Amino acid sequence: MTVYIDPPEWPGHGMLWSHLVSDVSYEELHAFAAAAGCPRRAFDRDHYDVPAHRYERAVRLGAVEVGSKELLRRLTEAGLRRRRPPRRVVTAR
Repeated sequence: MTVYIDPPEWPGHGMLWSHLVSDVSYEELHAFAAAAGCPRRAFDRDHYDVPAHRYERAVRLGAVEVGSKELLRRLTEAGLRRRRPPRRVVTAR
């Protein structure tokens, strides 16, 4: 079981955020996130958005600290990456 977290450097809603991913399964990720106090609504396609104030707890519980590029590489290599669907372009008539 390995869960990874990147540094809280992503701004949003007046806070900084990290991303939490698993390289095994979404089930593992959901269980770990729940133990770290992350609500299910923080799940976004293939990762959890983790506010900076929960970062240390996730690390204490066993999340491995990696950079953002490494986190994305591990997620992709595990076959768990879910890309956002392309936006539809609406043309005026």
